Amino acid sequence: MVYDVIIIGAGVSGSAVARELSRYKLNVCVLEKGEDVCSGTSKANSAIVHAGFDAAEGSLMAKLNVEGNEMMGDLAKDLDIPFKRNGSLVVCIHKEELGGLQELYDRGIKNGVKELRIIGKEELLKMEPNLSDNVEGALYAPTGGIICPFMLNIAMAENANVNGVDFRFNTKAEKLTRDEEGIWHIRTNNGEYLTKYVVNAAGVYSDYFHNMVSKDKIHITPRRGDYCLLDKEMGSFVSHTIFPQPTKLGKGVLVSPTIHGNLIVGPTAIDIEDKEATATTQAGIDDLMTKAGMHVKNLPIGRKVITSFAGLRAHEDHHEFVIGEVKDAPNFIDCAGIESPGLTSSPAIGRMVAGIIRDLAKPEEKENWIGTRKGILNPANLSLEERNDLIKKNPAYGQIICRCESISEGEILDAIHRPLGARSLDAVKRRTRAGMGRCQAGFCSPRVMEILHRELGLSMEELRKNDSASYIVFERTKEV
Repeated sequence: MVYDVIIIGAGVSGSAVARELSRYKLNVCVLEKGEDVCSGTSKANSAIVHAGFDAAEGSLMAKLNVEGNEMMGDLAKDLDIPFKRNGSLVVCIHKEELGGLQELYDRGIKNGVKELRIIGKEELLKMEPNLSDNVEGALYAPTGGIICPFMLNIAMAENANVNGVDFRFNTKAEKLTRDEEGIWHIRTNNGEYLTKYVVNAAGVYSDYFHNMVSKDKIHITPRRGDYCLLDKEMGSFVSHTIFPQPTKLGKGVLVSPTIHGNLIVGPTAIDIEDKEATATTQAGIDDLMTKAGMHVKNLPIGRKVITSFAGLRAHEDHHEFVIGEVKDAPNFIDCAGIESPGLTSSPAIGRMVAGIIRDLAKPEEKENWIGTRKGILNPANLSLEERNDLIKKNPAYGQIICRCESISEGEILDAIHRPLGARSLDAVKRRTRAGMGRCQAGFCSPRVMEILHRELGLSMEELRKNDSASYIVFERTKEV
């Protein structure tokens, strides 16, 4: 079979492109080397919807940031995912640097960001009393927001799948060649795939595929960011997303509530060579604590942290998104260098890349495209009467599996059996939050494994935490 389009990578960018392409009468396939969508950069980030004042004026990054921000509200409603415009504050702690806020404001206005304003110390401390006593002022962006990156990624992929897009997991693209008839051959660990068009949405590996087919090289540096996630008890410590004034390495260490009620602190910005090195380091966490404490006082990082993690940003040397058809590789479309604000920009990236392919391939639009999706039912959002009725109809919703997050068996069953259903512990976690609470899956993992074993017919030895090497059970000791 020759596909019309193959997308390499099922992160937010690849999934956004897949959803937009599913509007058309095209045979589309997504190849993902991980065992699930949202397995790379998209699963470890700040979960922030940026307003758009930071990116350089006139850049593609600035344009797509603002467009993606404006699209996010309607997209969240259509895909039934949580999203909140809590607003962001860029905080200045040195009086002599207040001019930098004006520069950010001016850039934001030129980028098209709405409702920006600069506020003084008195108003700032009324809005956020837990800020440092040293604050002098801030840039306030009411359009900034918070979202769940897992749910956004998964929802776009599910919606694409419902509209006919194939997803092939545990399928690692290895080599690309183009034959005399213009068909791209993609060699993978699971055989060869043929396609008319390729979309390179491979995250930190996007330079690998670009450089394989083009003489004009690009370079992606994995930029590691360490994070700490604090208990929900600290979720209201700040109500806005708090940024320091940015530097050349990024937007700095932020402190923000999450859409699920926790508090997140991060990231660091450490350039590395290894594209798989997502382990946290003590030095990184120490740096995080020091920098966060400069803008938010009495932050109880040591006592209230429930987990730490790190993600890799795909930093392109010119700090710009690389999107478009490659000049010397016809029908090969880059979607590369997608770092912050990539999550925010993803809906606009999807629309842009799909537009490029639409103009090249001239496909017909589907008459029956489905643009909405219903998320996993959360019984916590129901009234007591509604919840009791639900449990009567389906007792699985009365069986609590994850105590920390109050996740029921019914929700886990939904996560397993819906489109692109969960097949690992982390896949269940990303869809339901089972295992994301205070005990970090210490209690619920065996129960989730039992459900996966029962529903998927997999042996306990076959179950994985995430990728193919992440065994949980090696052998049955009583049989040995």
